[in-house]
Amino acid sequence: MIDLTRHILNARGPRNTVDPWRPWAFFVEPEYSRNGRVEDVATLFLTNRECPFHCLMCDLWKNTTESAVPEGAIPAQIDFALRQLPSTPHLKLYNSGNFFDPRAIPRSDWPAIAQRVSGFETVIVENHPKLVGPYCAEFQQLCDTQLEVALGLETSHAETLAALNKQMTTDDFARACRQLTSDRILIRAFILFKPPWTTEQQAIERTLDSVRFAFDCGVSCCSIIPVRTGNGYMEQLQLAGHYEPPKLSSLESVMVTTLGWQRGRIFIDLWDAKQFADDPEHADRQLERIHRMNLTQRTE
Repeated sequence: MIDLTRHILNARGPRNTVDPWRPWAFFVEPEYSRNGRVEDVATLFLTNRECPFHCLMCDLWKNTTESAVPEGAIPAQIDFALRQLPSTPHLKLYNSGNFFDPRAIPRSDWPAIAQRVSGFETVIVENHPKLVGPYCAEFQQLCDTQLEVALGLETSHAETLAALNKQMTTDDFARACRQLTSDRILIRAFILFKPPWTTEQQAIERTLDSVRFAFDCGVSCCSIIPVRTGNGYMEQLQLAGHYEPPKLSSLESVMVTTLGWQRGRIFIDLWDAKQFADDPEHADRQLERIHRMNLTQRTE
């Protein structure tokens, strides 16, 4: 893993300039909520220390700092964004890594963060499965609202998961889910569509297996993310013939199948997804159809 991490880091370009006292992005978007209706979610991309795991497909490091942010910076970032956004029932605090990494989100800031999020129905944070522990329940009790933790499963295919430098196993994911479920914390999973060393048909089959595995572990919501280039190392894998971009039609077929199971919410990440369209002339229509399914959770 050490050599792979070194190759991943060496393939990178420069980071973007970020301010530790400001979130690097924030916006409001609609989402089909756990309440069974479309509701607005405020999403804050907090500026903080880079995730220590260095997964080979990740490009979130571009908007991170190289060291821990000062105490008080995260509450200040939340204040800055919420002052400019309309009121919403749900809040995502995404920090390009792990909310429960004390080197990313200082634990001393928890009371101030909890005070700011206590009025929301749901607060969603992201975290590596290996960093899930009893402190997640402590934070939920502190903020006195429903906590939802987004975990990167990526894939249930053991060989591919090991190759991603995720530094975890499906057993680690299942253990994290058991911990969160026992603490009455909701779980959503991030699942990759067509990681390197995967054919189009394998991508479909393994994504279906991964969604099924996530639901079996107690996950209530799966977000399926098509794997993209953009971090340096992925470009190297593409040049070497180990990665080809996925097809939007394959993503849509996976969504139709998994929605048909009616086991939980399914979302397709459509950021910059036009590049995956099978036919550029019909891309907009295809994207609009998937977007509608995201919001209705009904197949078309």
